[in-house]
Amino acid sequence: MEMTRIPARAEVPDSGKWAVRDLFASDADWRAAYNAAKAFVPRVAAYRGRLSESGETLLEFFRLDDEISLAFDALVHYAQRRSDEDTRVAAYQEMVSQATRLAVELQAAAAFETPELLAIDDQTLDRFYRETPALENYRLAMDRVRRRRDHVLSDKEEALLAAAGEMASGPDDIYSMLNDADLRFPDAADQDGNRHPVTHGTFIPLMQSYDRALRRSAFDSLYSVYGQFRNTAAATLSAQMKQLLFFANARKYPSTLDAALDGTEVPTAIYHNLIDAVRRSLAPMHRYVGLRRRLLGLEELHMYDLYVPVVEGVEMKFTFEQAKETALKALAPLGETYLDLLRQGFAGGWIDVYENEGKRSGAYSAGARVHPYVLLNFKGTLDDVFTLVHEMGHAIHSYLSNRTQPTAYQDYVIFVAEVASTCNEALLMEYLLSVTQDRKQRAYLINHFLEQFRGTLYRQTMFAEFELAVNGMTQRGEGTTAEALCALYRRLNEQYFGPDMVVDEEIALEWARIPHFYYDYYVYQYATGYAAAIALSRRILREGESAVSDYLGFLSGGCSADPITLLRGAGVDMASPVPIEDATRLFDELITEMERLL
Repeated sequence: MEMTRIPARAEVPDSGKWAVRDLFASDADWRAAYNAAKAFVPRVAAYRGRLSESGETLLEFFRLDDEISLAFDALVHYAQRRSDEDTRVAAYQEMVSQATRLAVELQAAAAFETPELLAIDDQTLDRFYRETPALENYRLAMDRVRRRRDHVLSDKEEALLAAAGEMASGPDDIYSMLNDADLRFPDAADQDGNRHPVTHGTFIPLMQSYDRALRRSAFDSLYSVYGQFRNTAAATLSAQMKQLLFFANARKYPSTLDAALDGTEVPTAIYHNLIDAVRRSLAPMHRYVGLRRRLLGLEELHMYDLYVPVVEGVEMKFTFEQAKETALKALAPLGETYLDLLRQGFAGGWIDVYENEGKRSGAYSAGARVHPYVLLNFKGTLDDVFTLVHEMGHAIHSYLSNRTQPTAYQDYVIFVAEVASTCNEALLMEYLLSVTQDRKQRAYLINHFLEQFRGTLYRQTMFAEFELAVNGMTQRGEGTTAEALCALYRRLNEQYFGPDMVVDEEIALEWARIPHFYYDYYVYQYATGYAAAIALSRRILREGESAVSDYLGFLSGGCSADPITLLRGAGVDMASPVPIEDATRLFDELITEMERLL
């Protein structure tokens, strides 16, 4: 679907749209379900003060919680998917707000749950398990609540925090509206004076152009607009950090990092281990930057030179049909069970393929219970093929967890979320390299592989270090002004990219366009996930069926164990620096092969 302009939503063919009708047939059906869901509030409140009555009462409450989870899954996914189709449509923004408000009401109504669960003594709880065997299905969920005993407040305090939930989402909501709906960028000009639209969806393809004048123009276009809103962006990010600190302090955590990672059962040492291990391995990154400058024949390498392939004359373009066919071949080592699910996703309305006016930027997978929903902005580049297998990795992970685990344990934590997606990317790269005979094309692919290391392992770790530093500034009461944020971000770029990179003034504003800084310590998991995925993909290719069996068990695990244990079951130990060190060693080896080829 080649387009010289961004189409309206109505102009996109139905074959390129996801099937929101699988959630609700119409907006009217959604509203009916929303009105029915309001009855959950008094039903939940009716259990206040009763959770210690008996095992049967406790079981009823957990089953009601499952019922609510399933109902809200459909409500939230429909509203959010519709809103993301065109972020300018006020009606769907309001539906998202309605669902959010009702969720906050429910959280407030259920604020008694954790204090009451903690108040049940061990002997009584053991008796409940004996008297009501079905309650065993929720033992792990209760253990997780009781493990966090020191961070749970009184009934009234928990209700107050729950009521603050909608307000706390304000910084993310404001940033999303600013970034996706309001910002407009001037057209970029190529070396012949032709104009090219600059959007979130077109920016990286423009950065991959061999026309350096176009790259520089697009770079200036994007950051000139962010520069105009730098103080607004800083105030919004500052508000995000302050609300995280408020909740961390309220729950008696020593830091926002402790608060965020405790919820996913990940030790904070793993976060610091990542930064330390990557910091020890910056030499290959600096070596790669120097190689890129030489291969591009530039006296100075600028930030707008980072995405253009260093191998000219090779431009891999794909239709969406070709991208799907390539994905099926690349992921064949995962076996027919996996491939059947992939085909089901391709044919079953899981994917919203093309960019349209007002559509949310980027890509994601949302694991609805009916089936996953994958948002793309497909342009036909090699990157887009990688994005397709990446998001389908998330989707199949969600699908298998939802089909295998009981409702209480279907949602996997974000620490393992990026493993399945990135393992698919690694398998795609291994496949492309295995079928490539042309020396120049092989060099092109290795360049792409190197860029994955740069963009995922190194770049996301730099983001993680920035996020940790900004949270630290907030905790110490230091001002997180635009000037302070830009100075910090520029310094990190200088350290990570090394002496062969000209760190342009504009790149100091890049933090203002990264939505993941509103996801509460999310980005580090791209890097840990990438290191784990490299290890897993190599085990799958090396050991075959036994490794695939372990891997599918991991994908089906949901949150039935802590994430470190789940990954160990698949064959990788992220409590050790070894996966990160092995990944950076492979990066260094690929640089050596690139030097040999070119």
